[in-house]
Parts: sequence; C-alpha cells; structure tokens
Amino acid sequence: MNPVPALPVCCTPLDADWPLPFALPDTVLLGTHFDTAQLASDDFQRSAIEPPASIQRSVAKRQAEFLAGRICARAALQALEGLNCVPAIGEDRAPVWPAHIAGSITHSTGRAAAIVAKKSHWRGLGMDLENLLDPDRAERLSGEILTKPELQRMRAGRRDQLALLVTLTFSVKESLFKALYPIVRQRFYFEHAQVLEWSEGGDVRLRLLTDLSSDWRSGTELDAQFGVMDGQLLSLVSIKA
Repeated sequence: MNPVPALPVCCTPLDADWPLPFALPDTVLLGTHFDTAQLASDDFQRSAIEPPASIQRSVAKRQAEFLAGRICARAALQALEGLNCVPAIGEDRAPVWPAHIAGSITHSTGRAAAIVAKKSHWRGLGMDLENLLDPDRAERLSGEILTKPELQRMRAGRRDQLALLVTLTFSVKESLFKALYPIVRQRFYFEHAQVLEWSEGGDVRLRLLTDLSSDWRSGTELDAQFGVMDGQLLSLVSIKA
C-alpha cells in the first residue's frame, strides 16, 4: 500500500466513525475538521494534492474546504481499494471518480467528509452537510426549497421543528442530486423531488417528481438518512447496485 502523505496543518486526523443512524456495508466514510485560519501556504504541496487553477485563484475558505474534502476522498479510496487517487473536478463541477467507484464529497463550516464504494455494491452515493438554519432564515427560504405539500406539512407541524425540516429538505435533495446525477447525467432541482416523510430517528423517504431517464421516472421513491451533530446536519442517499 502506498504511504499516506502528511496531513495539512489546517486539518485534524481523519475520523472513520460512522456518523449516521444506519451503517452501509461495503462503504468507506471518512471525515475531518478543518480550520481555514490554519491553512498554510504549503499545505497542498505537503499533502501531495495539486489544486486546480480555479482553486488556486479562490479565497482561503474555498481552498481549505477543497483540500479537506479531497484528503478525505483520497484516504477513503485507499482504505477501500488501495487506490492513490485524488478526484479531479469535472466540467460539470462534480468530482471525477474512477469508473468503477461511486462516491460523494461534502463540506460545510469547519468540517468535510467523503464516502466511497464499488459500483458493484452501490450504484450511487450522495452526501451533503449543512449548517442548521435558524428559524427566521428557514422560513424565508422555505418557499424556494419546499414543494406545496412540503410547505403544508411544515405549517401544520411543530414550530420548533421548522428549521430542522427546511434544512433537512434542502440537504437531502442535494444528496439525491449527487447520488442520481452521475447515473442519469441530467440536472434537476428542488421542485423535482419531494420529502414524503421523515423521522427523528433519521429515516427519510423521497419521491421523484420528474422523469430523469427510462429507469428513473416521476413517482420513483427512494430512502435516505440523516443525523445532526454540533449544529450541522449530514444527509445520505444511497442507491444499491
């Protein structure tokens, strides 16, 4: 197995603890915490990761989150299969994984993670990390993120769950896009999927509201899961082979 390059100064040691309610077999999920203020000028070189031109031109926050996410992705690929590979950024801005690998990278304030699996086990993986919205912002954004049935359910529900529900709906639809886009190669948006139900235990049920391919038609339902930790919500959509 290839030696693992040094961690950058801005990142904590990688964490392999499963952070969600339901562990997925045959996957590797790794996370790290990162501090933009600790990003050093030689962190990319130290980590043996070549930043794309768009990242080189970006602000320190974007550089730190990109670096942290790619470190998680490379380590996850190495743990899964011994691959020494850093996913590039594709023309569609999505990570470019080895052809036989499904994977997803996510980051939010101070935290990044990646999950990978062989496509023989999992056809699609989508993971998204979001800071929990405050109630006022959640209410303002709800009309952009939620479908009419979702809005009705929100207004009929508990006021103290409004921010969680809007954050969850946003995040799980992002995860759905990340899981399905590499399969269907067609963009879709918040209004093209609907959260049917969810539980505080971390279960989510989704339904597509548009045709994406002959296999993925309007009405198709999928399962997802989520967890909340330290003011952040992590969601995951996994599609079996």
